[in-house]
Order: sequence, then structure tokens, then C-alpha cells
Amino acid sequence: MQSTKVLIVEDEVIVGMDIQCRLKKIGYTAVGPVVTGEDAVARAEREVADLVLMDINLPGDIDGITAARRIHDRLDIPVVFLTAYSDEGTLQQAKHAEPAGYLVKPFNERELHATIEMALYKHTMDKKLREVERRLATTLASIGDAVIATDAAGVVNFMNPVAESVTRWPANQAAGMPLSEVFNIIDSDSREHLENPVSKVLRNNETVHLSNHAVLISKDRGEIAIEDSAAPIKDDNGNVSGVVLVFRDVTERHRVEEALRQAEDRLRQSQKMEAIGRLAGGVAHDFNNLLTAIIGHSQLVTRKMSPDDPMRNSIIEIEKAGQRAASLTAQLLAFSRKQILRPKVLDLNAVVTELEIMLRRLIGEDIAVQTRLSPLLGLVKADPGQIEQVIMNLAINARDAMPAGGVISIETANESLEGPELGEDPELHAGEYVTLAITDTGRGMDQETQARLFEPFFTTKAQGKGTGLGLATVYGIVDQSGGQITVDSEPGRGTTFKIYLPRAVEHDAQLDEPVAIVPSASPAQGKETILLVEDEEAVRTLTRRILEQSGYCVLEAKHGPEALLLCAQYEGAIHLMITDVVMPEMSGRQLTERVAPTRPDMKILLMSGYTEDTMVRHGIACDGAAFLQKPFTLDALGLKVREVLDS
Repeated sequence: MQSTKVLIVEDEVIVGMDIQCRLKKIGYTAVGPVVTGEDAVARAEREVADLVLMDINLPGDIDGITAARRIHDRLDIPVVFLTAYSDEGTLQQAKHAEPAGYLVKPFNERELHATIEMALYKHTMDKKLREVERRLATTLASIGDAVIATDAAGVVNFMNPVAESVTRWPANQAAGMPLSEVFNIIDSDSREHLENPVSKVLRNNETVHLSNHAVLISKDRGEIAIEDSAAPIKDDNGNVSGVVLVFRDVTERHRVEEALRQAEDRLRQSQKMEAIGRLAGGVAHDFNNLLTAIIGHSQLVTRKMSPDDPMRNSIIEIEKAGQRAASLTAQLLAFSRKQILRPKVLDLNAVVTELEIMLRRLIGEDIAVQTRLSPLLGLVKADPGQIEQVIMNLAINARDAMPAGGVISIETANESLEGPELGEDPELHAGEYVTLAITDTGRGMDQETQARLFEPFFTTKAQGKGTGLGLATVYGIVDQSGGQITVDSEPGRGTTFKIYLPRAVEHDAQLDEPVAIVPSASPAQGKETILLVEDEEAVRTLTRRILEQSGYCVLEAKHGPEALLLCAQYEGAIHLMITDVVMPEMSGRQLTERVAPTRPDMKILLMSGYTEDTMVRHGIACDGAAFLQKPFTLDALGLKVREVLDS
């Protein structure tokens, strides 16, 4: 085993030689002696000694204390001072060099050996301690959390780089400051200052945590949402010697959590609207069957009454009530996206311009209407009548929000949505849109009202002032047209409804020419054979009576299989099949596909109280099949039958 190498620095040659002999006798390797401080530094670098025995008083420009300081700092070699003086002044000077030991001359071999071994042991322990400190400092610097340590008085004595970044306080500036000046926290809701967690630790001698609403005010007055914990640092006797505070910036996490919460709210709202839509569509279907019978039989009765019959007015009132109920179910169908749309390529600017005069009359003189229409607006593909209804309903809603007058602004624009422009709304997809925004200066709405805004029969108006179906209708039309509608409103700051409609693709972006409708000069009469397929007995009976009174030969079937059997068994020509769309066992659409091969010349007229999305997308809307919406009047049925037969 290699012996310890000790460098002797002593200006008294005889003393130096004596120490050299003693070191060899004890078992150390002695280097030197050297006489000056300059030689001591140079020899220590060259010999790489394990320890230096250094006389404090040396000749030359560098005394023993200065030389010891350089050897300690440059080479990390422990130094033991040799001196004949043990006064307080000499001891204080020697401390500045951080010596590993101190020997007062004269000393014996036992004292020399013990001092050297203790110095070497202390140096080894100091190196291990510094290694642990470096490892700890590296760990604290590399972790993602901010760390601040204080003494027992709550004064900062350590900050890792993350803490510097979050608080915006450099560690060298924060050191020695009270933590309350560096770590200033408030409650995000009340904006009141929160008690410093270190104060709680020092008072309660236990780990504490911040509330979920803590916000740190940084040095540059920025606000950062944080969460933290503070724990006491205890000595061997269990006394608190300081506090370590660990905290992290949770601003992004709060943003993500809020976005997730909003997305969940939107999903729940979407699911609720879908459920309400299915319910509304089913109710409308059943009601339309009933209303078809009510309106149709009312008309049959009144046509057979004399003008002065005392019951005539009552029957007419029944018919009117049925028509009013039919308008309500039509709005329910719009909301549930189960109405028939006849989309055309449209210029929204033209639609707004044509409606502007009517809107001014409708909303009254105390409300101004302003339009800002984009001159290079793209085209959209939508049902013009339905888009007009959307604008009218939103304008009426805006008028009702401004009982004391105000301004309605209608604006059109092209918008290209991608990336950040999509915002937080998952329903909006990247693409090219034409937007229609209707803004009022009314009283606005709170979040609770906005959450229920498009629900059928929800209204904030006084009883009897509205049905609560206007905005539900708007929602259904926009959704069925492939668009989205957003609402931006705050109490007292007005409301903006913004509709996004997909821009028509290039090969579709040609305005459709209006189709001229030539009224029939002849009455809706005929002698053709018609197959009537309807599962609702009241509607089937009424429809048969109307057709037979118009001269047609009517074959009846209450469902698809019965209709197929009739088609197979009936030997004569069947000129037209009128079939309900939604029936048990077989839909009207499936029935038409089954009979087409055997009756290729038979024409088809579909009728329904509502239509399912699949049929709308792939049936009527695509192949132009004739369709009659329930409830229908006697004249509407007769004209439609004649139109299909003559087409």
C-alpha cells in the first residue's frame, strides 16, 4: 500500500529536517522541506502531495496562510498549519485558509501522527460531503419542480433553476431575503393574499399544502397558477432548522383540465340535444299522422256542409288548430334534423339582401339593421327557404332581446379554419367556410341560459310570448345543412350568433337557376290505379277516401309485405304507389327497391311525418324522388298525385 505523501513547508531548516525524520519514522513519505510560499505552491503541484505541513510565517512575498489558500483552492490538498503561536489573532488569520489542522510547536510524534490522520480523515469526509452536495444540487437543478430552501427564520438560502424561472427571481438576488418577498401568493378567486406555507411549517412543525386556487405573483408581476408543499428540515434533536418548499407551475394543466371540462360539457350537451332530437322527431311523426287525419277529415266534412251550416265554423276552427299544430311539429322536425331539404347553390349575400326590407318591417322602427356583406363571398349549398327561416328566427330573437331598441348587425365573410383558428370547439373542422353572423346590442345571456339555448320549448320570454322553438329550429336547420352555429354572449353586452356553412366545392359552385312552376289548369282528378301503403289506419282510410273521391282506383296495403303480395297478384297496371316512409317490417324506401324490378313503370310518391337521416342523404335528396310531407291537405294530396302521374 502506498504511504501518505506529506509536503513540509518550513523556513527553519533544522526544524524542517526534524519533521522529515519524524514523518519517516511514523511511516509517511516526506517531501521537502521547502522554505518559501512560492516554492510550496510549485512543489505541491509537481509532487501531488496528499497533505501539506505549512508554517504560517514564511519569508518572501507569500506567507503561509496565502500559500495554504492557493493550495487548497487549486489542488484540493489539505493543509495543517505549524506555528509557535497559539494566540487568538493567529488563529483567526489561519481560519481564512480553511486548514485541516493546527499544530503548535513544539509537538511530539504522537501529536503529529494524530493531527495528520485526523486532517486526512476530515478531508476525505469533506470531499464526500461536497460530492453529496453536488449530486443533490444536480438533482434539484434537473427535476421539473421548483425548490426553495430557507433557514429557521424563513430566509431564502437556496433556489433551484426551476424556482428562478417560475418566480423570475435570480437565486443570487433572492438569497438572504424573506421568503414572503420572493414567494408572494394570492387566492385566484378572492384575490386575497394567502399565508406563506413556510410560516405554517415553522408554526405547526409539520408538512403543509397549498389550496387548489393558489396563484404566485412573480417578480415581473406575472401570475402563475401553482400547487406546492412545504416540509420542515430537522436537526438530530428534532428541532426545525429550516424549511424546503417544493412547487410547480400548473397553469398548463389547469388550461387542459378546463378544456377537457368544456369538451365534456359540450359532449353532454350534444348527447342531450341528440336525445331530445330523437324524441322530438318521434313525437312529430306520431302527431303528424294524427294531424293528417284531423285536418283531412275536417276538410272532407266542411266541403259537404252548406255555407250556412251552424257547425261549419266549428269544423273550420278544428282545421285551423290542426294547421297550427302542424307548424309546431314542422319546427320539431327542423330541430331533430328529420325534414326534407332541397339544397341549392346559394349566394348568402343575395339571400340577406332580399330579406332586408322584410326584416326592417318585421323588427320595428326602434331597431336599426346594419349589413356588412363580403363582396367576394363564396357560395354555399343549402335549402334557400330554410336559410331564410334561420335569418328570420335569429332576427326575431335579436329584436326580442332589445325591448328598448338597439342595433342588429348582419355580416357575411369567408373563413378558412385550420390549427389554432379552430379554437376549443371540437365540432368545427378544418376547411373553407362561409359565415353568417347576426349580432344584437341587447341584454345578453349568462352561461346557464346559453347551455339550454337550443332546446325545444326552452324560452326566457314571458308565458304566451313564444313557443321556444325558434332557436331549436335554427339549430336543426344549420346542423342538417352540414354547418355549425356558435354563440358569444355576456349579460349586458349583447349576443352574436355565428353560423359556419361549408363553402361549396368548385364543381358545385354555380348558382342554381330558379325552377318555374306552372300551375295545373285541370282539377286534380284521375282514373289511374294507385297502390296505397300506410301502416296508420286513420291516415290510410282518409287518403283512400280522398283518392276515391277524385276518381282513382285504390288498392290498400297496411305494410310492405302486403304491398309486395298485391303487386304480385294484381294483374292490371298499377300507375302509382303512395307509400309511407317509416313502417314496421319494411320501410317505404326498401319497398320501392323491392317492387322496382317487377313494376318498372309504376311511379312512386313517398310520404312521411318525418324522414330518417339515411333516407334524406341517400334517397330523396339524391335521386329526386317525389315526397309529400304529413300532414297534408286534400288539395295538396290531389295536386301532388296528379303532378307525379303526369311527370
